[in-house]
Amino acid sequence: MSHIEYTVSQSVATIRFNRPEKKNAITLEMYAEFANVLAKANADADVRAVLITGAGNAFTSGNDIANFRERTGREEGGPAEQFMLSIVNSEKPMIAAVNGVAVGAGATMLLHCDLVYASHDATIQLPFVNIGICCEFGSSLALPAVMGMQRATELLLLGEAIDAQKAMEYGLVNAVHAPDALHEAALAAALRIAQQPLESVRATRAFLREALRPQYVQRLGEERRTITRLLASPEAKRAFDGFLARGSNNQKTVI
Repeated sequence: MSHIEYTVSQSVATIRFNRPEKKNAITLEMYAEFANVLAKANADADVRAVLITGAGNAFTSGNDIANFRERTGREEGGPAEQFMLSIVNSEKPMIAAVNGVAVGAGATMLLHCDLVYASHDATIQLPFVNIGICCEFGSSLALPAVMGMQRATELLLLGEAIDAQKAMEYGLVNAVHAPDALHEAALAAALRIAQQPLESVRATRAFLREALRPQYVQRLGEERRTITRLLASPEAKRAFDGFLARGSNNQKTVI
């Protein structure tokens, strides 16, 4: 069974993290597969918008720890970078339906989506400093741009989860819905965009995003190299081992 589900209906491609028994924790194979299906959506002229969500009661809880310990996949051109670049460079509007926890990369990817909707019970967490590393996915640029420096610093240095309502107040989420109404609301937005004049959507997204895109690409590379360096430090090893000790089962995730 694929852990990245891809379907197309009414000009909307849906990409679903499909590993609910692990709260949709992301393996390196899932990173690569996500990048592949998003490329497929971008190449499909019939696809006018992309809806991203998670199976079960989680969006994604971040990297799978067991997989991460074996190999981080954070080398240049590796699966994690492929995943990030596929989202940053996406030509199609992306709508996220955050149906539960969004941790680490599951949270920072939201910064690059066009619209973000969340369920009342969703939480968002950026616990990078907690485990001795730094932010990623260009979030050191994107997060302050979305919510201001103080709020970005709060989320990144304290590493605490915030609920969906606060995420909306901070500008990370467009709207909050009841869990049973979330998918319908996000899909309605995706369908509305899919029905808009194609060239108008393309031009508007280009003006909104293209000037900043090279900066995000450069920054995510800088962040990746710093994470690689930090992971080799004794301090990060102690923080990481302590985090693992607090959650010994493989469902625990990190970034």
